[in-house]
Amino acid sequence: MSKKQYFLIVDTETTQNNLVADFGAVIVDRKGKIITQCAVMVDGIFTDSENNPLFFDSKADGSALWSRSSADKRYRAYSQMVANGSRMIASVAAINRWLERANTEYSPILTAYNLSFDLGKCENTGIDLRQFDQSFCLWAAAFSAYAHTRGFRQLVLDTHAFNSPTSQGNMSFKTNAETMTRYVLNNANLADEPHTALEDAIDYELPILAKLLRSYTTRWLLEDSQAYDWRKVQVKDWFRPA
Repeated sequence: MSKKQYFLIVDTETTQNNLVADFGAVIVDRKGKIITQCAVMVDGIFTDSENNPLFFDSKADGSALWSRSSADKRYRAYSQMVANGSRMIASVAAINRWLERANTEYSPILTAYNLSFDLGKCENTGIDLRQFDQSFCLWAAAFSAYAHTRGFRQLVLDTHAFNSPTSQGNMSFKTNAETMTRYVLNNANLADEPHTALEDAIDYELPILAKLLRSYTTRWLLEDSQAYDWRKVQVKDWFRPA
């Protein structure tokens, strides 16, 4: 009998100085069933907003999600989550102990949507994701599997999922987690991610992983999927005027 396989989906929300403030993780089996989960605000980072402010884009409009004023709203929302018990405050050491137990018990394959981003921010923070022997980028896998299918391109049209042209005149279509989840769930009206770590992992990244696992082997996920390449999603190459 083959050994049961597990996957660890990690998501993070970060600070202006590239540390993790909100850490979320779920362990699932190959059928997408959640086995256990972790959702914490990082002590010494989230709890020190003066020195570790939540990420914001100083150029963003005041009403935008990543604006400076929105950072204050997000901090208040997180504080309410701590107050109502939907988040705990935990030290980096406690997070690492949870990860160590998870690795010992389940030996999961690590993934995240844009894995290199989460790996880097966790490393900056002292959260040890390097202990997992196997990993793959969920974005790369989804990009390889779905980004150039007729159905995905139709979803892009239906939801107008196009990036703004760059200063060089390049214009690409979106393959971010929201767009990809709308495709795999066949739900063009799915709301944008809340950008809270556990909810993003469960409600957006898990459906993508679950669909991939129904169609692709673990070997393909680990070895054969190709990294995101903006050159391969240029609107001019895949869409034509009506």
